[in-house]
Amino acid sequence: MTHSDESIRSAVKSRYASAALSVTASGASCCGPGAGIGEGFGAGLYEVNQTDELPARAVLASLGCGNPTALATLSAGQTVLDLGSGGGIDVLLSARRVGPTGKVYGLDMTPEMIDLARRNQAEAGVDNAEFLLGTIEHIPLPDESVDVIISNCVINLAADKDVVLAEAFRVLRPGGLFAISDVVMLRTLAEEYRGLMELWTGCVAGALVVDDYHAKLGAAGFVETEITPTLVHDEAAVRQLSDAITLPEGLSLEEVIHEYDSAVANAFIRARRPL
Repeated sequence: MTHSDESIRSAVKSRYASAALSVTASGASCCGPGAGIGEGFGAGLYEVNQTDELPARAVLASLGCGNPTALATLSAGQTVLDLGSGGGIDVLLSARRVGPTGKVYGLDMTPEMIDLARRNQAEAGVDNAEFLLGTIEHIPLPDESVDVIISNCVINLAADKDVVLAEAFRVLRPGGLFAISDVVMLRTLAEEYRGLMELWTGCVAGALVVDDYHAKLGAAGFVETEITPTLVHDEAAVRQLSDAITLPEGLSLEEVIHEYDSAVANAFIRARRPL
């Protein structure tokens, strides 16, 4: 079962537009309906002292699988790019850390998310941030213009990871840091289980196997690559996606759940552009 890049992008965009419009609903997550798969998603991954001064909508709109602001070392005056910035939580947190001499860009392809993020920015009174409408396959920034790239459970949603990683490498300055949270696969799945669209937009089917992620980062030019799983999702967690899955003929739900059991993990991913 295969889907064109545009079909994947359209499905992801539709899901995130709906999430932006229903941000006040509790338990929103990119990874499946309700609370998503397991407890490893959303605003609960942030410390209270990080979010207590942020607009409530920015916190509720946190749809990620980690806290990249805890992973990235940020310093005053740096320029930061958040790929797939959503409601803006990581942009606003990063803007605090780089200070008034720094700048943080948030890039998202969903107009509804950009509108939400800009409202959150205004409410938070953050001046050193800018939200850009565009895709992570075509980053609207110049070569070597960014010190740090962060992202939260977004690159796994892209149909062509090679293009995304090449673009990330392009906009990073020499020595720049790539520090993201993402969903990864801990083993290779049988072919018939990989293309389920509902699992793709639920952050699962589009995830790379760890070794493939290392290889793609290296092919893009990155060095010092590290991938550290932080939470493995078991059968019960994957089962929470079951209501959203439309299965092709000949494939049972129990087979899908069994195949994905403990194959999916949240992870921290770090790499650098060489000096």
